Amino acid sequence: MADLGAVAWPPAPIRTERLVLREPEARDRTAFIELLASSEVNAYLGGPRLRGGLECEMPGVPERWPGSFVVDLDGAMIVQILLRRTAGRRHPTAVGKADLGYLFLPQAWGFGYAAEACAAALDWFDGVLPGEPVVLTTQTANVSSMRLAAKLGFTEVERFHAWDAEQWLGLRPPAALSTCEGSWPWA
Repeated sequence: MADLGAVAWPPAPIRTERLVLREPEARDRTAFIELLASSEVNAYLGGPRLRGGLECEMPGVPERWPGSFVVDLDGAMIVQILLRRTAGRRHPTAVGKADLGYLFLPQAWGFGYAAEACAAALDWFDGVLPGEPVVLTTQTANVSSMRLAAKLGFTEVERFHAWDAEQWLGLRPPAALSTCEGSWPWA
């Protein structure tokens, strides 16, 4: 199991048909505060944080670390995607695996940006850490997140109760490694 911290970071910006995945920049600070203070965004994540506290705590350039992507639409941040190793506070089945998380500003909901951005982040992950499975945890009440997980190829491993709600744990198997590469003498 490779460490995300050992991955060359930041990668070149990842471009999809409509979006750019990149590392956080100073211009994203306001959008990060919006994400964390939004009651809509945090409805299934324990509730919003207080804007005043975020204004004081948020650094000028939001934290940069391997696996943390800003998703940019027409020059503005609309999403944060996180790919990180799960720690002991998570469900035992997920511990040590890469975990996909995301926060989308409400104005970005309903346009397919979530599937497009998460698929691009997972493709990047498959390229830098081939053969690694990815997990995703969401509340079963978060129907949109459950639909997104299915679109991205996550299948239910189990349901469990945590954080005062029923949780869904899904697994996306490792991307298939080419079995043909190098098998021909002229390859």
